[in-house]
Amino acid sequence: MVYWLQSTLFFAFYLAIFVASGWALVDALLRPPRAFVAEGKKTKVFWGTILGIAVVVAFVATPFPSGAVPAGPFRLLALAAAVAALVYLFDVRPAVARHSRRRKGGGSSRW
Repeated sequence: MVYWLQSTLFFAFYLAIFVASGWALVDALLRPPRAFVAEGKKTKVFWGTILGIAVVVAFVATPFPSGAVPAGPFRLLALAAAVAALVYLFDVRPAVARHSRRRKGGGSSRW
């Protein structure tokens, strides 16, 4: 019972890292390159590369739901992937979002 709970929490933790990394990567790819430079947050290529690596590492580190534990180095690298995703999501994303927001009322909908 305890082993099942631990392995489920372990899986959920690494799955959350994978999802956050993927979300950050997709968001970074959708932002205009000029927004990163204008805010002094490195470049879009830099963040795309870092977050792309983070997604791959998080995917490899995520154990199967059966409780298989990933290799030791990937556990530590998955934490680094989480840090990269969180830095992007909480520092870079709000800054670059100002440059890529859609204008209100600019859509084709008349409702």
